[in-house]
Amino acid sequence: MGRFEWENGMKTGRAAVMVTKNRVETWDVPVPEPEAGGALVRVVLGGVCGSDVHIVSGEAGEMPFPIILGHEGVGRVETLGPGVTTDYAGIPVKAGDLVYWAPIALCHRCHSCTVLEETPCENSRFFEHAEKPNWGSYADYAWLPNGLAFFRLPDHAQPEAVAALGCALPTVLRGFDRCGPVRIAEKVVVQGAGPVGLSAVLVAAQAGASDIIVIDSSQIRLAAARALGATATVSLDISADERKRQIYDLTGPAGPSLVVEAAGALPAFPEGVDLTGNHGRYIILGLWGAIGTQPISPRDTTTKNLTIGGATFPKPKHYYEAMHLATRLQERVPLADLVSHRFGVGDAVAALDLTKSGQAIKAVIDPTIA
Repeated sequence: MGRFEWENGMKTGRAAVMVTKNRVETWDVPVPEPEAGGALVRVVLGGVCGSDVHIVSGEAGEMPFPIILGHEGVGRVETLGPGVTTDYAGIPVKAGDLVYWAPIALCHRCHSCTVLEETPCENSRFFEHAEKPNWGSYADYAWLPNGLAFFRLPDHAQPEAVAALGCALPTVLRGFDRCGPVRIAEKVVVQGAGPVGLSAVLVAAQAGASDIIVIDSSQIRLAAARALGATATVSLDISADERKRQIYDLTGPAGPSLVVEAAGALPAFPEGVDLTGNHGRYIILGLWGAIGTQPISPRDTTTKNLTIGGATFPKPKHYYEAMHLATRLQERVPLADLVSHRFGVGDAVAALDLTKSGQAIKAVIDPTIA
């Protein structure tokens, strides 16, 4: 179990803290009792996301204060705050239950929350100072504030199956919610076979797509994509022109009707526009952390009748749906096996480096590892 001490009556636990850009340290941080409407959980698995790599490097913008890393988590309820008897779906919850949480604390009292019904809201809290009550998941404990939705795992759910695709599966569900679902017999191309790409493959396969073609340079990740339902793979190591030729050989001259950007690399954007067939959709999901621009021809969007859309910051319902989809598929699809590497809280830098290298399918922080 996670190490903790008592200092001046306050429990403390370990946490991986980004102190400044490119500097991560292990701290002992205070672990207060939960507030009214909140919960305190002992972290079971904290997912390592590519966005964390962008946050630590500063590519996604600099943080104004030290933060506890990690926005993907499965944990076991330690203590429920006053007034809490159910999760955010109305399911009874008690100490000892496993829960999965959406990492954004919403206010539920703003235009985005109540009129647009969109996330994030004007008053969203994504991170908190590392010395304050905190819900970062690279830690022994996560303090879930009132307004941060959490859901009780079904009794038979495998924590690894739920954690394997982290925030990526909710992000993909959010993308298809905003930009239209995968249609039966649709021809789909996925740029990138990281967790977002693998989630897109999983959802497309379950929706009945006829062709699911995945682009990546990692043979390990491409093999994982095939295990989740990809029908073909194309190497990123060949030229863009050759990739397009191979894809169109597979889909026919009409090309793919749906392309999903899950690469997180700026050059993927103009290539995705080029790959998308006439009357097709191009959905941008992976470029949250890559700040910059890329040239495209606006004429292509009109002559090809393209729809280009993007999505990020899943709603709580997408985390709920992802948890139940993973649980339903865990016996038929090797989701838990996607967790390829485990690291202790003190080895967060190694976990981030491995994730950046592309050698991991999914790395997680496991606080039981010393």
